[in-house]
This record gives sequence, C-alpha cells and structure tokens, in this order.
Amino acid sequence: MTKDVLITISGVQMLDDDDEDVEMVTRGDYYQKNGKHYIMYDEQMEGFEGTVKNIIKVSPDSVDIIKKGITSAHMQFEKNKKNLSCYNTPLGDLVIGIQANRIRIDEEEDCLKINVEYSLDINYQHASDCNIMLDIQSVQGAKLHGLPAV
Repeated sequence: MTKDVLITISGVQMLDDDDEDVEMVTRGDYYQKNGKHYIMYDEQMEGFEGTVKNIIKVSPDSVDIIKKGITSAHMQFEKNKKNLSCYNTPLGDLVIGIQANRIRIDEEEDCLKINVEYSLDINYQHASDCNIMLDIQSVQGAKLHGLPAV
C-alpha cells in the first residue's frame, strides 16, 4: 500500500431504542513496521478550535486508537479483554471502558479493512454496543475504484 491513503471510518452505536450512524472520510498517511499497520490522520472537531492528531495501530490481535490535541485518549481494542482509559475533552474528562467482542482484519495489496464490534462503558456505566469499520485504501487504488480523492 502507498503512503498516501484515503480513510473511511464508519460506526454504529446501538443505544436502547435507537442506532446512531456516523461516517468520516479523510486523507492520511500509512506505513507498516514490524508486522503492524500505522494509519495517521488529522481531525477537526466541530465547534472547537484546533486539531486532533490520530494514530491507529493495527496488530494481528488488537487495534489501538491514539488521539492527541484538543481531545486526547488511548483506546485499546483487544478481543475478550476490557480496557479502561481516560478520554480528555474540552468539556471534561471521561473514563471509558472498551470490551472488544470481535476484531476482523482483511488485508489486500492496496486496501486494509478493519471491523471491530465492542461494548462501550462511560464512567463505569454501560453506554452502548458499537461497531466501527475502517477502510484504508491507497489514494491510487481509490481513484481506480471511482472513489473521491478527498
């Protein structure tokens, strides 16, 4: 895969009576080192000044999302293991618990697809069951498939 990538992040939060879908498409950087995939991109938070720098580290059995900037967190997704971390936001800090139930990683020449199903706790209370999907494609590969080059 090339260094320049198109990143599509989509997710579903399944709340009591409602499902909330979100999707973001952005450009970023990709590299592979010691059998791990690294995806980096910047994110703007609506209503706030500043940028959040994101690093996604993908190992064969785990996914880490590290956020630094106006929000910061280190979220660890490991199958059948609950991880706690502090999620710092401009509005205050939260303790989040993540219990990954399923992690699927599909790797192709110009594409990396990751699907994580997990349970999310906020301040020690179950908040929702979630599904996050990451689709990372070489910018060149994305153009070949007719996707916009954001």
